[in-house]
Amino acid sequence: MHNQLRENTGKLQSALRRKGIEFALLTDEDSIAYFAGAWGYLGMEFGRPTAMLVPADGECIVITPLMESEMVTEMTWVEDVRPWEDGDKEWDTVIAAALGADRTFKLGLESMKVHRRLSRFLNETYPSALEQDISDLIGEIRLIKSPAEIEIMRQAGQVAIAMVEAGKAALGEGVPEYEVALAINAAGTRKAASYLEADGLGRFVSPTIYNLQVLQSGHDTAMVHRRSSVRTLERGDPIYMCFCGMIDFKHYKLGFDREFFIGSVTDEQARTYETTIAAQGAALNAIKPGAIAEEVHFEANQVYRDAGFGQGYRTGRALGYSNLEKPEIKVGDRTVLQEGMTFAIDGGITVAGDYGTRVGDSIVVTKDGFEYFTPYPKDLCVV
Repeated sequence: MHNQLRENTGKLQSALRRKGIEFALLTDEDSIAYFAGAWGYLGMEFGRPTAMLVPADGECIVITPLMESEMVTEMTWVEDVRPWEDGDKEWDTVIAAALGADRTFKLGLESMKVHRRLSRFLNETYPSALEQDISDLIGEIRLIKSPAEIEIMRQAGQVAIAMVEAGKAALGEGVPEYEVALAINAAGTRKAASYLEADGLGRFVSPTIYNLQVLQSGHDTAMVHRRSSVRTLERGDPIYMCFCGMIDFKHYKLGFDREFFIGSVTDEQARTYETTIAAQGAALNAIKPGAIAEEVHFEANQVYRDAGFGQGYRTGRALGYSNLEKPEIKVGDRTVLQEGMTFAIDGGITVAGDYGTRVGDSIVVTKDGFEYFTPYPKDLCVV
């Protein structure tokens, strides 16, 4: 894995040289993990930032809290790990020493991910430095997944499937939503642990599935991102399970959504659900190398319109080390799809104040179309 991380970093250094940028300073957890293979557990909001300094030429530096430095040193391939501590050797002092005395360099930052405290430090310490946003540059490097990355995402898909199977098995009249969420978390954790135990990565990569479950039932399925609650399931309820923000396996994220119906389903709900599946299917059928992101989105929207529903939200988003990467499958994004891009592709309809229907899958673009990371049935299912 370290060879892959070095290769990722080499691509970034080459891009910095092309742009005439002397340093990139990374503080986003996902980017540090992608290039250095290390991450902290707190961050700037706790006053405990980790950073990675990538020079256009030369050796990289990881800057991390003293309390996490031993762990980070064992995680990363970067040999120069510099701890900081409260007092005379704070994070800003260590970053300044790493950047050196020159005040006129060009510095690459992921501008939208820079904490205000870091921005203030840089502006005050290096007023003559020229800052340049390298978000798109990093996005391009992360755009196409390697075969090794795709294999990890396949495993993440199996974790997702274990989660939905456990959630489905827990359904029944009188069951509280939170009990369904607990079953989902436990099953995902056990499946992730089985992979980590097999490849010996269990020391630094936790199998534990976490984050509040996006899960709603009954009329609340119209409230797309409500979390699991104490509400108990009733006959005739739709129940929607979203696993986005929960599936984080070896730092790779997936999107995945399924919906079930408790005991019965109305004709109207069934029609709406089938339209949701058809819209997602239209988008998936349009995915192939050379397709335009926006035009894939239009395929789904046409299905909604033909069925008498209004325009939906975006149809998809790229993913990988982050829950949201570029491009997005939505209006205005003219990115040409390429083999090796990975996406969450969704379908969804909200009948305001009444119910909603949702479906979502993660896929990789292949030379002929796409492959599911989450190959799980989505036919209308009454349990």
